[in-house]
Amino acid sequence: MSSLSVVMPAYNEASNLPAVIATVPVAELAEAGWETELVVVDNASTDGTGDVARSLGARVVPQPQRGYGNAYHAGFAAARGDVIATGDADCTYPFDALPGLLTVLDALDVEFLTTDRLVPGNREAMHPTHAMGNHVLSTVSRLLFHNGLHDSQSGMWVFRRYVWQSLDVRSTGMAFSQEIKNAATLAGCRCLEVPITYRVRGGEVKLHALHDGTANLCQLFVHRFRRQGTSTAALPAGRPGAAVRGARRPRHRVNAGPAAPPRP
Repeated sequence: MSSLSVVMPAYNEASNLPAVIATVPVAELAEAGWETELVVVDNASTDGTGDVARSLGARVVPQPQRGYGNAYHAGFAAARGDVIATGDADCTYPFDALPGLLTVLDALDVEFLTTDRLVPGNREAMHPTHAMGNHVLSTVSRLLFHNGLHDSQSGMWVFRRYVWQSLDVRSTGMAFSQEIKNAATLAGCRCLEVPITYRVRGGEVKLHALHDGTANLCQLFVHRFRRQGTSTAALPAGRPGAAVRGARRPRHRVNAGPAAPPRP
């Protein structure tokens, strides 16, 4: 069987974890040939998030240094799967779409697959100011990195683990989400973007729109003009498809398959 690590960063998400973990279709993935591990990164929670995750069968990775990027650095270091999938532990991302996303990854020989939340059907799930900020950041990202992304800030990605081992991603906060996509583009990965269903967040909103948006905008310029490759390994020369296929830019949108209805 192929192996999949589902990595979730979690800061005070104890109340959301039961509903979120229940949407990871472990049995369906096993039928499709995927052995799945669930990795929850407890990012210095104070509400028992780690204990709840363990009780639900997840492997908990403690990360005492708060920050979205810090959580992912710890989670990816601990992940054992050949493929890594991500999403927040706040009920917004459709983990039930993973079988379809993995089918796309394999069928189209993709190395880094990211997702697009900014589609008309998802408008009710995102605050208008957050949507506007996402559009602005995504436009700047397209201009600077020529990546064709509609949604540079999406937190759901599916990628081959060797890709992460080749990237120079330094952000410790929210900018990690855009940086990993842009780093994959600069590394010449075969990338693709697909639309997903996005759902209303459960619990407290932790995003600080103005502060995080401004920091992300600055990071885009710092990343684009910094010296690249100072701490990366090259993509493996013998990786599947490397000899015959170049980088696939994420301009082709593929339906990732049906998703469950939004959480009440």
